[in-house]
Amino acid sequence: MAITASDIAKLRAQTGAGMLDCKKALEESNGNMEAAIDWLRKKGAAKAAKRADKVAAEGKVFTYVHGAGKVGVMLELNSETDFVAKNEKFLQLGQDIAMHVAAMNPKYLSREEVSSEDLDRESAVYREQLVAEGKPAEMIEKILVGKMGRYYSEVCLLEQAFIKDEDKTIEQLLTAATGEIGEKISLRRFVRFEVGEGIEKKQTDFVSEVQEQLGA
Repeated sequence: MAITASDIAKLRAQTGAGMLDCKKALEESNGNMEAAIDWLRKKGAAKAAKRADKVAAEGKVFTYVHGAGKVGVMLELNSETDFVAKNEKFLQLGQDIAMHVAAMNPKYLSREEVSSEDLDRESAVYREQLVAEGKPAEMIEKILVGKMGRYYSEVCLLEQAFIKDEDKTIEQLLTAATGEIGEKISLRRFVRFEVGEGIEKKQTDFVSEVQEQLGA
């Protein structure tokens, strides 16, 4: 199986291992991502994986205000030590994620937090659409899985594509940071406020402004 640069980048984002280690792991695992992660762990190259069970109890609360005070974000980013919480990469990461939240307006942190009411409503809407399209009953459940996956990627912060690098999710960004910094980095919670929400400007205009500030 051919190993692509995209495969290597994805594995590196998930493990924090070096590019050459990731390439070797994928080659040894015939392109199987999970097997490659295990290979890296056995070789001691997967920095993030080794710190998965560590407790990130230190950190910092980040704030971001946009549009002359019209939009504000607060989020808690955690590290294992107070020393790392003062690290330049950690500080930049927290600020970038806060700006991402301002632009993309996630509703939940993770899929585990999505309310049953929202899940039932979205699932019902998708199901009715598929029935109206005449999809066979045996296909509907399979299609629903994919649609709900896309729904999670829209409303869950950890599953959203990072506004500065859409090839990475926020969760992959945190995993990569864990590997680079050498401590577990985790996002605990966030809150977003907007004055006159939904009426100030179009979402696309707002995203463009934040992307400019991020240098995207």
